[in-house]
Amino acid sequence: MATHTISQRLNHSRVSLNEHLPVDHRLNRVYRFGAGVMGVVLLVFGILGLVHQIGFFDTGGDRVAGLNTNGALSVLSIVVGVLLLYGMVKGGNFASTLNITLGILFLISGFVNLALLDTTHNFLAFKMQNVLFSFVVGLLLMVFGMYGRVTGFLPHDNPYWKARHEHADDL
Repeated sequence: MATHTISQRLNHSRVSLNEHLPVDHRLNRVYRFGAGVMGVVLLVFGILGLVHQIGFFDTGGDRVAGLNTNGALSVLSIVVGVLLLYGMVKGGNFASTLNITLGILFLISGFVNLALLDTTHNFLAFKMQNVLFSFVVGLLLMVFGMYGRVTGFLPHDNPYWKARHEHADDL
């Protein structure tokens, strides 16, 4: 007790998202599942877009699976889908952090493309359904990535709670 002051404990409890994280834990299945499902959805959407042989920057309103697309969006969807599938294979904290990061990027993409609707800068051919899809995928990826990691009420057997409170027995 004497070796740790209150201020040291308070500073120690401020842990960033990637510090002191356990590597193997049961939450790994959630991170892998989220990355895998979203990766497959994006990969299939991208492949279907390329199979329809839509122009790379065509904004003519070609639809695949109910969403507007073009060649650029198809290729981008394939790249992100493959990245998510890699996250599924790698698993662990990498998959969790990847899900969170890509989820944030999808949300940002939704807002940016919402602002670009009906402009000449809409080179990914987004329509409102694409914006909504981007928001939904972004939120789902963030939920899958943050599941069991981010909350003030983690159970004491949670590996993230344990990593953040390694001196809990001293209290």
